[in-house]
Amino acid sequence: MNKFKAKKVQLERRKRRVRAKIFGTAERPRLNVRRTNAHIYAQLVNDEEGRTICAASTLDPEFKATGKIGSNKEAAELVGKLVGERALAKGVTEVTFDRGGHLYHGRVKALADGARAAGLKF
Repeated sequence: MNKFKAKKVQLERRKRRVRAKIFGTAERPRLNVRRTNAHIYAQLVNDEEGRTICAASTLDPEFKATGKIGSNKEAAELVGKLVGERALAKGVTEVTFDRGGHLYHGRVKALADGARAAGLKF
């Protein structure tokens, strides 16, 4: 197995381990984070119904209007604020955080801090 495939397999294992403990409900949806080298994505998911409540990413027009690039901590914090504002508009105040197998560090932590700054509780 080459090293890239091995890294992908390890990430999937960590993701499954985290997801075994986290479940989003209508009252407290799951804040899912997806991180790539170029972008970061966040969405609120109600696992009971299998629906996405709201989402934000570095590909959104609101983010692109700021003129920032999508692969740093400042961008991740802005995406966290966007998803937090959209969640509050939908009436969601509490979430469970799903780091998606990534360490709670760097861009993932910045996104969480941005969502907290917008008013989400977790």
